[in-house]
Amino acid sequence: MDELEKKALEYHSKDGVPGKVSVVPTKPCATAEDLALAYTPGVAKPVLKIAENAEDAYKYTSKGNLVAVISNGTAILGLGNRGALASKPVMEGKGVLFKRFSDIDVFDIEINEKDPEKLVDIIAAISPTFGGINLEDIKGPECFYIERELIKRCDIPVFHDDQHGTAIIATAGLMNAAEITGRKLSDMKVVVNGAGAAGISCARMFIAAGVRKENLLLLDSKGVIYKGREGLTAEKSEFAADTAKRTLAEAVDGADVFMGLSVAGCLTKDMLRSMANDPIVFAMANPDPEITYEDAMDARDDVIMATGRSDYPNQINNVLGFPFIFRGALDVRASRITENMKMAAAKALSKLAHELVTDEVRKAYGGEDFSFGRKYIVPKPFDPRVIEYEAVAVAKAAVEDGVAACPIEDWDAYRASLKERMAKYWK
Repeated sequence: MDELEKKALEYHSKDGVPGKVSVVPTKPCATAEDLALAYTPGVAKPVLKIAENAEDAYKYTSKGNLVAVISNGTAILGLGNRGALASKPVMEGKGVLFKRFSDIDVFDIEINEKDPEKLVDIIAAISPTFGGINLEDIKGPECFYIERELIKRCDIPVFHDDQHGTAIIATAGLMNAAEITGRKLSDMKVVVNGAGAAGISCARMFIAAGVRKENLLLLDSKGVIYKGREGLTAEKSEFAADTAKRTLAEAVDGADVFMGLSVAGCLTKDMLRSMANDPIVFAMANPDPEITYEDAMDARDDVIMATGRSDYPNQINNVLGFPFIFRGALDVRASRITENMKMAAAKALSKLAHELVTDEVRKAYGGEDFSFGRKYIVPKPFDPRVIEYEAVAVAKAAVEDGVAACPIEDWDAYRASLKERMAKYWK
């Protein structure tokens, strides 16, 4: 047993309390009167109110601040299909992050069902419990169908974080890396290596941000996805390119950007050397990236490098996305998360990275200082301003898109309420 395994297993089992989450009541239950109000006979009163008007569920229950984090365990982190039960530590972990970074409550739900149609039916059937649904660690291509169908059937936000979370944070980083290197997104040649849920979503969002589709090459384990290649899914066919390039080495030759959502070690030093000046490399395979940080720095001193790891600069971390996106969506009672809301989140993160870091941020990272540049293209998760920037931007976009049932009118007051709400977590 290595040191990480020892510490991780101890963390999840210490103090005789297995796991990472628990349910804590928000109302007193210390007297006979409390009991009568919390349960029978008092509970019948809100039941009847909700039966008459479903909107009253947001007034009398926790629905409005409750998110379901749901998986069937078919694509757990980088570990593959380990089953629904094995996904529970990850889903509990998402619950911890939701609470810590946005004060959102979570029920983690692990569903032992691989059939996508049945899974949709199950999730849709339990959706009235929640204010939002976060899908996690569901393999592609089924994940695309599952999210799409649930969006159609549910009147609450449904968000598959493996797709959109990485794309939102990476897009923020790409915008800033382009600015630092004096490029326009429309002029950049981009290679996305990995055509799973995250790869497809990153490709789509890069294009939405300004990358031209004809300048983007998408690769899977068989190589470049090109027009005429047989056996492509609908999602892959969307990016089939008119190109003679077939291999990763050919694809990255002269490219400005490498976005890796694939396997460790697939990008060699020679491939990196073949890229354009000031190459932008997002090597997201975890824990071992497509090219190590050390190898990338050794190969090119002009590279802007990002990974999914916290021990190197420019961590593309999904925790910068989902807690704050759901906070903004829940606070305006959004019926769904639109493309505009996702882009608003990316732009908010891009903007925050330009700001001077605060003492709280330096303290959280051992006194280290950060400033906008090649080694700081996205904010740090432990920056208390992220919620102000991102949740507000997402909520505003929801109102603009007409999907907010409870539009906010005083944005300064909302921003102040977020700071007050989260103050207890930053003490």
